[in-house]
Amino acid sequence: MYRYSELPSGLRVVSARMPHLASVSLGIWVGTGGRYEAADNNGAAHFIEHMLFKGTRRRSAARISQDVEGVGGYLNAFTDEELTCFYSRAVAARMPDLLDVLLDMFLESRFSPAEVEKEREVILEEQSMYLDQPAELVHDVLNATQFPRHPLGRPVIGTPRSVRSLGRKELLAFLGDQYVAGRTVVSAAGNVDHDDLVARLTRIDPMFRRAPIRTPAPAPAPRGFPVVRLRTRETEQTHLAIGFRTLPRTDPRRFALRLLNVVLGENMSSRLFQVVREDNGLAYNIQSTVSAWSDCGDLVVSAGLDDRQLERALRLALGEVRRLASRAVGKAELLRAKDYATGQADLALEGSEQVMMWLGEQVLGHGRVTPPEQSREKVAAVTAAEIRAVAAEFLQPGNLSLALVSTRDSDAGLNRILHRAFN
Repeated sequence: MYRYSELPSGLRVVSARMPHLASVSLGIWVGTGGRYEAADNNGAAHFIEHMLFKGTRRRSAARISQDVEGVGGYLNAFTDEELTCFYSRAVAARMPDLLDVLLDMFLESRFSPAEVEKEREVILEEQSMYLDQPAELVHDVLNATQFPRHPLGRPVIGTPRSVRSLGRKELLAFLGDQYVAGRTVVSAAGNVDHDDLVARLTRIDPMFRRAPIRTPAPAPAPRGFPVVRLRTRETEQTHLAIGFRTLPRTDPRRFALRLLNVVLGENMSSRLFQVVREDNGLAYNIQSTVSAWSDCGDLVVSAGLDDRQLERALRLALGEVRRLASRAVGKAELLRAKDYATGQADLALEGSEQVMMWLGEQVLGHGRVTPPEQSREKVAAVTAAEIRAVAAEFLQPGNLSLALVSTRDSDAGLNRILHRAFN
């Protein structure tokens, strides 16, 4: 059960009352992220996420954390391509304290020039940390390959060059353009009273900025042929990421794609895990994941392995991809995939924080909250033919990009493997 309200400014409020819980989770969401940046301000959304923790007119950076942790709660945030969220959790009686801190951060952050300079160095260190993790770096390489010269192809965290160019003026310009009431959602779950939450937000509703909502540049079409990109680095393993362009988040075929991903590589029962790891011992872990944005999506197969086994692993993985497009999933395998997807969805809504996250993503991503039982019905109704049709349309060489982080200095021969896998 959930309730939804919209305030005069356009600010949306959604909550789920879970009276059996002792906790409450709150989130302030903005429908913006790396997708909304240009090349010269790449990393601005993530930089702003950091700066909202660095002090307001009423609180120092230390006091922001003290006022939440001092009542037994915690505070965090994240930024991705199209969403930014600031969230907190504590016992339900402390909901007013959590809300006060979150709103203070959101509406009254100072962006002190000295703090901007300090946080720039922190972000540059964060970038260095990811560059030292080839399993993470390979996904940045893949994004740049799938979405060349487009915001979706740039790292959400920015590049050293772009982050060094961002100053207080540029950050406040992005904030003023993007952090507006019509893009903002407050979500809450746990032992929370919706009417009380709305009343508290109504009192400060005039403080939310009102401005037109800008739409991002559309995603480029797939290139129509396989593309390989290699990043040569000293590393113990070759890390690969095979990306297929797929569906946007609201496409009704997303339920068939969800089950396709379960069958292909989401868990230890999946085909990729069984064939690549269990049968052939080529990788400690191999998996597939699905991402979806407003106008496009992708399915990514990733693994780390001995470079000498790369070609063999590629052939095996792409063989399983091709099999999904050429042969319908069997009844028993389809039933297991449905039970797994439904069970994971149920487990993901057990706690107040998970439900708060789900509500925020639903409202920002879909414009409404789809009751879980409706999603279960959609999953249960998917047929093997629908999974095969999605695979046949999207898991094709024209949608394929391959990214590698490896000690090898040439990608010679890899294109030939990609072409042969589908012929």
